[in-house]
Amino acid sequence: PPTTAGFSRDKWDIPLNEITLLEEIGSGQFGVVKRGKYRGMDVAVKMMKEGTMSEDEFIEEAKVMTKLQHPNLVQLYGVCKRQRPVYIITEYLEYGSLLHYLRQKEKTLGSKTDTLIDMCLQISEGMAYLEKEKFIHRDLAARNCLVGSKNIKVGDFGLARYVVDDEYTGSG
Repeated sequence: PPTTAGFSRDKWDIPLNEITLLEEIGSGQFGVVKRGKYRGMDVAVKMMKEGTMSEDEFIEEAKVMTKLQHPNLVQLYGVCKRQRPVYIITEYLEYGSLLHYLRQKEKTLGSKTDTLIDMCLQISEGMAYLEKEKFIHRDLAARNCLVGSKNIKVGDFGLARYVVDDEYTGSG
């Protein structure tokens, strides 16, 4: 099978038969995200829409994620790359985007200042880690933060870049 640029057969390679696709949980300009199962765990499966970007551009997000490990960043589990479209398999956070969560819980969260401050703190900790690792996210927004039962994580690293000497460079 063809190899995907930047990913050899390694610990990030997940065979397609280990993934079970379930319902769609999101979609955007460049692809679709479905909830799935991998080794008994809920996962998010990101699939590129054909013709929207190059496969190398799509896979760049996963390459960035292999370098980043933090409790407030969405974690990569691996990539299914032996079929088309390629799948990026990540951690699943059950309450979805922070934007959706805030809109849904607007009445109850409005009076919970401590909870809102804690959410901001968790996002800030994820972003501080990115800075320490010399990555710039470039698209931090409520729609790109995901909410779990006990935490919030920064996700969507499609535009993230590694910085050398205060200049943007490709992160691959």
